Amino acid sequence: MKKRKQTGMLILKICGAAVLLGLVLLFSFRNSLLNTVIQRVDAKLEKDYQCNVAIQKAAFHGLTNVEFQQITLVPQKADTLVRIDELKTSVSFWKLLVGDIQLGKLEINKGFIQLVKNGKHSNYEAFLKSKKDTTSTDEVNYAKLLNRVSSRLMDLVPTDMQVKGFALKINDNGNKVVFDFNELALAEKKLKTTIQVTSDKFSQQWSINGFADPRDRKADLTFANTKGDTIKLPYIDKKFNLKTGFKSIHFNLENLAMDNGELHIDGYSSIDNLFINNPKIASKDVIIKNARFDYRWIVGKRFIALDSTSTIQLNNIKCQPFVSYTNDEDKIYALKLNIPKMKAQDFISSLPTGLFRHFEGMEAQGSFSYSLNFKYNNHKPNNVVFDSSLKPEGIKITKYGEADLNKINSPFTYRAIDKGVLQRPIYVGSGNWNYTPLTSMSPYLTKCVLTSEDPSFMTHRGFINAAFKESISKNIRTKKFARGASTISMQLVKNVFLTREKTLSRKLEEILLVYVLENNRIASKQRMLEVYFNIIEWGPNIYGIAEASQFYFQKKPWDLNINQCLFLAQIIPNPKGFMAKFDSNNRLKPGPKQTERFLVNLMFKRNLITSNDTIGNFPLYISGPAKYYLKQKPTISDSNTNSIEEFEF
Repeated sequence: MKKRKQTGMLILKICGAAVLLGLVLLFSFRNSLLNTVIQRVDAKLEKDYQCNVAIQKAAFHGLTNVEFQQITLVPQKADTLVRIDELKTSVSFWKLLVGDIQLGKLEINKGFIQLVKNGKHSNYEAFLKSKKDTTSTDEVNYAKLLNRVSSRLMDLVPTDMQVKGFALKINDNGNKVVFDFNELALAEKKLKTTIQVTSDKFSQQWSINGFADPRDRKADLTFANTKGDTIKLPYIDKKFNLKTGFKSIHFNLENLAMDNGELHIDGYSSIDNLFINNPKIASKDVIIKNARFDYRWIVGKRFIALDSTSTIQLNNIKCQPFVSYTNDEDKIYALKLNIPKMKAQDFISSLPTGLFRHFEGMEAQGSFSYSLNFKYNNHKPNNVVFDSSLKPEGIKITKYGEADLNKINSPFTYRAIDKGVLQRPIYVGSGNWNYTPLTSMSPYLTKCVLTSEDPSFMTHRGFINAAFKESISKNIRTKKFARGASTISMQLVKNVFLTREKTLSRKLEEILLVYVLENNRIASKQRMLEVYFNIIEWGPNIYGIAEASQFYFQKKPWDLNINQCLFLAQIIPNPKGFMAKFDSNNRLKPGPKQTERFLVNLMFKRNLITSNDTIGNFPLYISGPAKYYLKQKPTISDSNTNSIEEFEF
């Protein structure tokens, strides 16, 4: 027994001596090893990224403290990418033993990173090229991968940091901005940063202050202007024509850790007085006073999800979202959204200013709740789940905003807008001799147009869930807005109360106004259809069914036969391009004829017409002024003028 103890002690002593010898050798040759590492890094950067790294001086001080002087990273035939005059850092010895790098202290004195782009070439483009990855995506574990990446990033954030005189410079074909870090200090888990931001249009001083613990993976930071003014974001205003800014941002990371094989990320973010200005969003500034996002992300082996316990708050609107992406045998996208019961007036008052300008000043009574359930499987594209449910309780509009929906029940003046130009006024009422009541139109017109454009118009409440499902499925498959789900109600609202501007604001207002119009029964379906037929464009500068009947057939609306009504129904999506439907002999081409037969058969199946309705109908003949347009090639293509098939902004 005694002999065994002696043998054990001897082994321990030998191991201890070996470790000590290794440390002595490491200490003795640490600078040589450092230079070898630098040479390897330089060779790799030159081979993979065509860049050269130069370091005037690199040396250890003690076992873990390293000092560098005059570091430069220069891409071949391009501007310097990185320059640092002096860098001091310390690394964790124990992390080094297992091949990882964990920074403990970092000091940087003077230097810059500059991103320069001239034409199509830049000094950073080599780093953006993707490298070939032979690893099968089926073997990737999302949770482990993200945890590993986040761990390494956190390890590279020092616990003690002091940066002075360091700048980030951007020059994108003359679009210049400089972020000058006058001060960046992290000590005892407290972060204090002052950044001087300079662009061609303005100069501001920003600050990022708060709590940061990279080792425990927690942070609580506030981003604001040092003078309390609104922060303006540079570069993107010139690059994307997007002017945006905010008063302050608060970011909190409470938890970032693995739990039973899943990575959990918990915290919240909030923003005050966010403003956005972009012509594709709205014609005016969009302002959100307060917004907050309490998030709980869960990352598994083959999925990423935003848990339903997360909340999004927009002013007084609170909702509970669930978002997930699963990449296993199938790729499955899911979205659920729930707005608990809230007052209708609180909802209207919370809408972003500038995004819903027609709702500004609107007042309402009652309350509502809303739920949305969406699911898409890439291997089952036709089985899209789309359930949208709004449950109103005593909702009543007591005061309208800019869009007075009651106007549709009385005579009014309508003026179309074509490519931003206001067209001639059209009086929608009996004072206009061209105005045609629904009872004075051919009954075939309603049957043909509804069959072609919106078969369930007389029964739906503005929206068709089935059409939305088909639209979503096709748009995802084609990766573009190839099909929409608009209805006649939506077209009517767009034409009468809104404009044809292709903005997100107009589309969102259209959806909400349609709901108010349809679900408050402000106008009858017959009245809506009558107005629709009297205001839509049927040809070049031809508005209303009376003008259309004369322009094409020299008839009154009541005298139109079924063939003529079928033709008028077909040209609604693109009335200015009606000439494209005819051949050189002024006869309908095979395509329009096939569509005509399809619509007729559909009306037979739905018992809208009988065989007697088609007796005596001769081939379509254009006898009115429109015949002179048939001699011209259809150079005018104002597609989707009245279209209810396309989703557009």
